[in-house]
Amino acid sequence: MAGAVHEGYLRLPNPVRPNRRPMLELSPDEMRALGYRAVDMMVSHLAALPDEPVFGTAARAEMEARLREPPPAEGRGWEAVLQRVGDEVFRPMTHLTHPRFFAYVPGPSNFIGAIADALASGFNPFAGAWAMSPAAAQVELVTADWLREALGMPSTAGGLFVSGGSMATLTALAVARHKRLGDDASRGVIYCSNQTHTAVDRGARILGFRPDQLRKLAPDEHYRLRVDDLAAAMDADAAAGLRPFCVVANAGTTSTGAVDPLAEIADLCRARGVWMHVDGAYGGAAVLTDEGRAILHGIGEADSIALDAHKWLFQPVECGCVLVRQAEDLKDTFRMVPAYLRDNDLSAEEVNFRDWGVQLTRGFRALKLWMTIQVFGMHAMRAAVGRGMRLAEVAEEELRALADWEIVTPAQLGIVTFRHRPNGIDGAEADDLQRRIATGLAADGYALLSTTELRGRTVLRLCTINPRTTDEEMRRTVRTLDRIARERVDSPPHAG
Repeated sequence: MAGAVHEGYLRLPNPVRPNRRPMLELSPDEMRALGYRAVDMMVSHLAALPDEPVFGTAARAEMEARLREPPPAEGRGWEAVLQRVGDEVFRPMTHLTHPRFFAYVPGPSNFIGAIADALASGFNPFAGAWAMSPAAAQVELVTADWLREALGMPSTAGGLFVSGGSMATLTALAVARHKRLGDDASRGVIYCSNQTHTAVDRGARILGFRPDQLRKLAPDEHYRLRVDDLAAAMDADAAAGLRPFCVVANAGTTSTGAVDPLAEIADLCRARGVWMHVDGAYGGAAVLTDEGRAILHGIGEADSIALDAHKWLFQPVECGCVLVRQAEDLKDTFRMVPAYLRDNDLSAEEVNFRDWGVQLTRGFRALKLWMTIQVFGMHAMRAAVGRGMRLAEVAEEELRALADWEIVTPAQLGIVTFRHRPNGIDGAEADDLQRRIATGLAADGYALLSTTELRGRTVLRLCTINPRTTDEEMRRTVRTLDRIARERVDSPPHAG
């Protein structure tokens, strides 16, 4: 019976015909034609993007009706499938690369990064072991080192490319736990402000920490972690028999772009033997500019830093990076060499990135950032980051020139938050107005922003890190917001 089941599982319903391509190959001419068509689709999309609506979505029922189907038994041909991808897969989406996408944190990628991703997929290097692709490993070492140097970390530091800020944070917290707590994490405590990204909550949960082992502290009036409060919390926990072992400091909070006092936190952590991790997922890139370097003073003193190159370093997703002050700490935390990997673990000088993080099988993520820097150069990257900071200032200037708008947090690291406050509207009614303004802008299609909550109140928020956004687009976005806001005030939700 077992043999019959096995044979039935393997038996194809019909004899394989040559046109079914059992080797899963296209001819060289077909591959070229498909590649040219795919590139044409991307170029047409990017060229037309500024004239397209930013926001696009579809209901689950619509997507089920369009895309729910059994797997086809017969191939449909690449032409038809590619057409369907363009019409049904990429059409109903919100464009993170759009020059007027100002919600959350944009992903203003670049075409060099996209081509690098295609090349990495086509050549398909195994980036987990030096012996499998030594140049891929070396490119990753070099590119991570460029980031290390820009951040002011010592030559002992090193890191690897991961999927994004969440995995970078998880990796860093795993190293901190291993180096500071060893095998007993039951009394360890992590500290951060209540403005810190939920990647920290998620990472702590995955690593087995209880909710009471993550201490979230109220920030100051500028949404920055208070060093005195941090020290007091550590003292109280130590007195209670707990083990303060890690502080997560912000280098650009998601809501406001706030930067914690990094140098002071570094001094405190060093004095107490506590690991300092910096969440620079989007804001860390500002260190490329003179202004950003001053704002992020002390970031190079961290024990670990998380970065997202698919945000303010203009790469396609996924492209995160984690850097650790002592690169050997990564290896000490993650290295495992089972019998089946001993064949390519022969030289101490060779770097096997499987030993530095969670993944064994991993793609060549570093190629896209390396190629982007090679093609455009660091001067252009620096100017592009600076452009994002300037755009937030343009938005703030335009808002201040209009009546009934209140700046909640001024432009910092490419983020500005604000509220529409006409006379007589306050409290919950004002909160509802901000949400209706955001929804109205999305429906209008010209631009997209998001809301957040600060001190219990809903505020509007612009994140302006796309270097292809023009000053006029920024100003028109604010004027469009003003028009929509006044329409919403004149037509409150209970009207009609």
